[in-house]
Amino acid sequence: MSDSTGTPHTEPTTPPVPGTPPQGPARPTPLDSMGGTTGLVYMMLPIVAFVLANASLGLTAATCTAIGVALAVAALRLVRKEPLQPALSGLFGVAVAAFVAWKTGSAKGFFLTGIWSNLALGVLFLLSVLVRRPLAGIVWGALNGTGTAWLKDKPSRRAYDIATLTLVGVFGVRFAVWQWLYDEDRTGWLAVARIAMGYPLLALALLVVLWAGRRSARRLKSPAGPPATRRAVHPEEQ
Repeated sequence: MSDSTGTPHTEPTTPPVPGTPPQGPARPTPLDSMGGTTGLVYMMLPIVAFVLANASLGLTAATCTAIGVALAVAALRLVRKEPLQPALSGLFGVAVAAFVAWKTGSAKGFFLTGIWSNLALGVLFLLSVLVRRPLAGIVWGALNGTGTAWLKDKPSRRAYDIATLTLVGVFGVRFAVWQWLYDEDRTGWLAVARIAMGYPLLALALLVVLWAGRRSARRLKSPAGPPATRRAVHPEEQ
């Protein structure tokens, strides 16, 4: 549009309020990154299929059934144009678990990789806190492109310590319960515990990681910056 003099007319814009962070696309929640509630259901299907098939058809049929269900889930996601990463990760995990069960000749071997991977992750995350490099912050910074500037800010590092120790607790509880059920040869209850203590517990822990990430981001984006990175002001600069 233009006025009578031919000068282009533009609509007035409202200046941003000082101190208000720029509005951008909403970041995905931890649940979104795992494929949403539908993705969680899809991840449970191969486990349920394995246990049911093993009870009526035997180990070999159960192994094939679990892999077949995982493949079907991946194909369904592809057809529906849904994110494939959760399905592919689940397919890989099911394939490895099925291979271990086949090699050990025992249905409970299907859960063995999950048991020991939780132990390894728990130890790794605990060590990262002890060496003052909490992995929750390292991974979150890599995913969001914020790097490791938060390491210079003690409150930020403390928040990521809490988030990392929360994950250590999740991994530790999983290992303790699943290993006990494995030793007791309770395959059915292992499946129930795998589902109940799998992504639901991880989603709760990721909420703590999200809290730590947002707390750190607010400190790093504050006008004065975190205390550890503030530049000293000399009298002649005042």
